[in-house]
Amino acid sequence: MALAIGLNPLKSLKNMERSNKTARELYHEIKANPTRAKFGFGRKAAIVNIDLQKAYTKTDEFKTAYETDPNQIPYINEINRLARAKSLPVVFTYVAYMDSGEDAGVWGTRTDTPDSLQNIKFGSRRAAFDDRLEVLPSDVVYCKRMPSPFFETPLQSLLVWHQVDTVILTGGSTSGCVRAGAVDALSRGYRTIVPEECVADKHESFHFANLTDLLLKYADVVSYQEVLDYLKNPNAL
Repeated sequence: MALAIGLNPLKSLKNMERSNKTARELYHEIKANPTRAKFGFGRKAAIVNIDLQKAYTKTDEFKTAYETDPNQIPYINEINRLARAKSLPVVFTYVAYMDSGEDAGVWGTRTDTPDSLQNIKFGSRRAAFDDRLEVLPSDVVYCKRMPSPFFETPLQSLLVWHQVDTVILTGGSTSGCVRAGAVDALSRGYRTIVPEECVADKHESFHFANLTDLLLKYADVVSYQEVLDYLKNPNAL
């Protein structure tokens, strides 16, 4: 096969890198690289807050919930306040499904317990936004069925209407819907920003491994303070 496609069968291939470092250690090592290139913030941003609903934030009530930074929601509230003050779009997504669960598709077929994805029903407590979250009538709210906030929602049309070039993602999970949103945002031509303290996951390995992948490929993973500084900048819309 190697000869058929013009490769030298005797040439050794470089093996996958191996390391005894934790996902957290690798993330901080890569993030600290002073030569790491960034996409940077653009001219006008939108804030997309992903699935900050009780099924994923009420750790004392639902086993599907998680918390990485205890200040995540207060930080998100502050980012959203600054965005609203500049008339930037503030979007919230949540997941919820029909009683039958059929709108979850194949994603809802692996398990069928009270905590399974397809059993987050419309109007249920699990589908409700966290009580600490500030969601205003002027904000945009989309129900999504799949990981990405772009998939089968009007989000792309909203961003085009507002002439946005930067998408700031918060919420969870880092390894799931935030990652999916970042890949889709970049694929649509947006500068994609993930404030580290504003995203969360169930386990630190998943969280930091995906933050590493995001900052290497799809997004700028920055501090919450960097996002505040950008939103406070009078030159940014």
